[in-house]
Amino acid sequence: MNPNSKNKADEIILDLSPAIRLYKSGYVERLPILDPPPVSPGFHPQTGVNSKDIKISINTNLKIRIYNPKNPQILNNQPKLPLILYFHGGGFLLESTFSAKYHNYLNRLASEARSIIVSVEYRRAPEHRLPAAYNDCWDALNWAITTNEPWIRDFVDYSRIFLMGDSAGGNIAHQTAIRIGIHKMRYEIDGIILVHPYFWGKDRIGDEKNKRNYFSIRDLPYKVWQFARPGIEIGVDHKWINPENEPNLGRLGCKRVLICVAEEDVFRDRGLYYKKVLEESGWEGDVEVFESKGEDHVYYLMEPSSSNSLELMARVVAFINPSLSKL
Repeated sequence: MNPNSKNKADEIILDLSPAIRLYKSGYVERLPILDPPPVSPGFHPQTGVNSKDIKISINTNLKIRIYNPKNPQILNNQPKLPLILYFHGGGFLLESTFSAKYHNYLNRLASEARSIIVSVEYRRAPEHRLPAAYNDCWDALNWAITTNEPWIRDFVDYSRIFLMGDSAGGNIAHQTAIRIGIHKMRYEIDGIILVHPYFWGKDRIGDEKNKRNYFSIRDLPYKVWQFARPGIEIGVDHKWINPENEPNLGRLGCKRVLICVAEEDVFRDRGLYYKKVLEESGWEGDVEVFESKGEDHVYYLMEPSSSNSLELMARVVAFINPSLSKL
């Protein structure tokens, strides 16, 4: 059966309503409430940031959206800018760098941090299970540091490259940094920013048993992994989802790490644990944690103007571009 068509008698084999359902035939049903339509790039009047879309791979149809906080027509020998590779969240299954939620956030981030941002529209599971998303984001990084695209070539300071992602995107940022450490990139990565990263494991840690939110009640960390993983042998303790079991953790390819957690998020303790195992791995960089009190998973995308969201933005900006810090 065509995976893009559904038989009325088709059996649901995985159900993550109201987000996504997978049918026995292979048909994938994404529900609009959590898979919004795309918005177009262009000039963003609230921030003065420009954006455009570029297809960087014909073979995988890989696209990126690039954000530029400067007027591309005026260089004037001004100092060059940091480059942020951004990986959106959505459990490897949902969301898009082209959604209004991420487009608006990344316009603000580009403006506040005075940075060029390359946000990656990676392939999603279950049509493209892992490591497809990891491979796409790795390809996007290699494109960004070798491309002749003027918005990067003319504006980027290649000594200040950052990887950043939220939820599953935080997982991807970590995996990309592991690959950097293994492959010894031409350019050193200054830092990675993991915002409410999606890590998990077989055994509960910290306060995970007591969290009573949508993620914990529906057992979503396990169920999402069933959609995303490439095979049944890739369990929830695999190194891709549980960094404690990553043998190359001590080779993480960056100088600094910022882990952002939220007090009420079921993934909070995994973020704190990541700091612990990273420090014990022999990695020689600096790692710090920023916690948002009273908040849940990726709250800042839903309430971008709240005091906690503004504080989180300020902390991220201080990590990327300390000269602009408001802290």
